[in-house]
Amino acid sequence: MGRAVLSQFLILSNSSPRLSSSLSCGGLQSKYLKRPGFIRPAVNGDNGAGFRCCCSVSLSQPAVPETSSSSVRKRIVSGVQPTGAIHLGNYLGAIKNWINLQDLYDTLFFIVDLHAITLPYDTQELSKATRNTAAIYLACGVDTSKASVFVQSHVRAHVELMWLLSSATPIGWLNRMIQFKEKSRKAGDENVGVALLTYPVLMASDILLYQSDFVPVGEDQKQHLELTRELAERINYLYGGRKWKKLGGRGGAIFKVPEPLIPPAGARVMSLSDGLSKMSKSAPSDQSRINLLDPKDVIANKIKRCKSDSFPGLEFDNPERPECNNLLSIYQLISSKTKEEVVRECQDMNWGTFKTLLTDSLVDHLHPIQARYEEIISDSAYLDGVLEEGAVKAAAIADATLNNVYQAMGFLRRRMK
Repeated sequence: MGRAVLSQFLILSNSSPRLSSSLSCGGLQSKYLKRPGFIRPAVNGDNGAGFRCCCSVSLSQPAVPETSSSSVRKRIVSGVQPTGAIHLGNYLGAIKNWINLQDLYDTLFFIVDLHAITLPYDTQELSKATRNTAAIYLACGVDTSKASVFVQSHVRAHVELMWLLSSATPIGWLNRMIQFKEKSRKAGDENVGVALLTYPVLMASDILLYQSDFVPVGEDQKQHLELTRELAERINYLYGGRKWKKLGGRGGAIFKVPEPLIPPAGARVMSLSDGLSKMSKSAPSDQSRINLLDPKDVIANKIKRCKSDSFPGLEFDNPERPECNNLLSIYQLISSKTKEEVVRECQDMNWGTFKTLLTDSLVDHLHPIQARYEEIISDSAYLDGVLEEGAVKAAAIADATLNNVYQAMGFLRRRMK
């Protein structure tokens, strides 16, 4: 979801997913209490100001999912906001890679419409944009026989769990969130709603509701996943274990503490007008991005006009040539070629030749997605059915988690007739 969550939980390349097994937090369950650097959670009314994240993230060995028929697959959740047009960065960074993940994991992909209202939005467009985003998921190859596709607001447990988590989230944790600082500074305090501050708690709810094992994340979402892990461990410590068992629960951990899945390469698709800035829906100029539904002539015009440089030849990883690295990386991902193959093919090209090659590759790659999208969006009954079925499946998992949390936190259980 970089507020596109989860654009939000982002981003894997076409190669096998890699697990960052060395991410660790000064945790809150009893088994973490002996770790160096542990600082206790806020309890008995204090404000938790002393708690800090002790997380570090690095790449290690590929995660190998369970594949035997008798085992339960590991679970992944991910989603994208229905704000603005879905662009190439969303696709290459997240959606395209979901197609690989759905064959390896139990996957839930959703449209995070609740996150879309944390900043001013067009109420007339929200519903339409939500449907369009769902149709793009399916057009890109998400298979509903393998993955659940649903709308976040259609599973009310997301909001309920957010409120419960909020009661245990120190305000100091949220004040440290970089994106809130940046956006509130630009907009001014009088124009910023509370939701912008607390949406990382909703993001944590999105993940923890489904007892997620892994979360695909990009660089701009690492901090929010760290918060999710801290909250999971905090709730487990405050309400889990023997305390929960005394209330009639099973005891033990209430939440799984999710691990990050971090892409080994190709995580960030950059702007066409600035190779140092991420491709973004919120950028004022549409020239800065390739939208998935852009027609052929628009794509050609954007690539022709995109920023390049005056160096001879083309090359990856030269810090003085961010635009060159970005455009080569896009071509590599679109063409499914290796980095070495792209170097051999393109190193002696001039910009005119390469931009023509890139344009043709983008048009060829996106055309079948656009054609399938038109079929899906014109069949409202089919799309509504997919989203309804996905919400039912998701709610069954989410409600089980939510009921456990209510029980562990001591709420009076509702008697059903």
